[in-house]
Amino acid sequence: MDSTFIFATGIENSYPTINEGKKRIDETEKCGHYKHWRRDFECVEELGIRFLRYGPPLHRTWVGDRRYDWAFADEAFAELRRRGIVPVADLCHFGVPDWVGDFQNPDFPALFATYAGAFARRFPWVQLYTPVNEMYVCAIFSGRNGWWNEQLRSDRGFVTALKHLVRANVRAMRAILEVRPDALFVQSESSEYFHADSPAAIGPAEAMNSQRFLSLDLNYGRRVDSGMYEFLTDNGMTRDEYHFFLDSHLRHHCVMGTDYYVTNEHRVAPDGDVREAGEVFGYAEITREYYRRYRMPVMHTETNIAEGPGGDEAVRWLWKEWANVLRVRNDGMPVVGFTWYSLTDQKDWDSALRDDVGHVNAVGLYDLDRNIRPVGRQYKRLIADWSSVLPTQSYCLVLPLDMPEEHATEPAVAAKSARLRRHAVRLAKAVHGASPERA
Repeated sequence: MDSTFIFATGIENSYPTINEGKKRIDETEKCGHYKHWRRDFECVEELGIRFLRYGPPLHRTWVGDRRYDWAFADEAFAELRRRGIVPVADLCHFGVPDWVGDFQNPDFPALFATYAGAFARRFPWVQLYTPVNEMYVCAIFSGRNGWWNEQLRSDRGFVTALKHLVRANVRAMRAILEVRPDALFVQSESSEYFHADSPAAIGPAEAMNSQRFLSLDLNYGRRVDSGMYEFLTDNGMTRDEYHFFLDSHLRHHCVMGTDYYVTNEHRVAPDGDVREAGEVFGYAEITREYYRRYRMPVMHTETNIAEGPGGDEAVRWLWKEWANVLRVRNDGMPVVGFTWYSLTDQKDWDSALRDDVGHVNAVGLYDLDRNIRPVGRQYKRLIADWSSVLPTQSYCLVLPLDMPEEHATEPAVAAKSARLRRHAVRLAKAVHGASPERA
């Protein structure tokens, strides 16, 4: 069992559809991972990283109800295990297969839970999961902004996508726990803030600042306030659907992943128009707000910035984000990990994947020729310097992780369940101040 601080990166694997579903944007393909996956895993090792946010392409793997093509996943996950790289299995990243349709499909949660269970049985040594990535962002971009998948522009479209995404996440967690009782779930979610541009914008800004919490409120079974309850029910959520979330008690299996980019803070106009604000409060202040709300273990699950014309912009951003992590950790917040996302440069994220033009975004630890960038060298030094310090010189909790080389192929379910129960009690007392039943 390993109790190390989680230094991670990820393979960008978004795959939403655009142009009314006619065009799929497959970042795994655009960034060359299907071709260079062995080299990519080698790069992870070169950096001294042991944790990788990684998932098979859902639209290629999940070919029908209870029908799967595991060929690529089998090879890739076997290689990760051989190298001792711990995957945080990223099962749904902004898109679904064509046969499912989109996130307005009410059958999606049940179908996806079946897929998640099948994945867990296929790879029983995998312990860490992000079943559904950035549920809030996916619902906004698909249901309200009209950018991806169903491309709707309405509150009802947003609420429908959100309730299906979160329900899918909850049901997937349950399905995985049936196979792996000590599974841990990292809810990688965007940490946002909306600033009012003027007194007349306070109302819409307050509404948006409440809506940003909805995905995690529902996922963790937290009661929403009366305004958000009316918002949800006015836009199609039924009383039974709401109580499904309240009755879910899985938070003691979870780590709250907070993603932060320079684009996560927004300025709101009186008419509700939103534009980027840049970094105003920063990661530490916004994460404190999320932590005060949920009292969960925290992991900084995504950040990056473009290398820029000076060549050192990403290095300076890495230093700033790491300083923010250390600040909140030293203040007693249970921060268990940090992630630079992703391993390589990406393409077309400057247009939020709406334009399929192949524009390279220089945000990776490596470029697309797999040459290390300055931020990659700096992250490697950071990991080497801090890995031996954080587990022993911190008041924060650590996670009970089974590393790939320690996992038994046929674990004793009763023993693992007992260990999970002991961990849940310790975690609840340390973090939530409550028993698991009340958490």
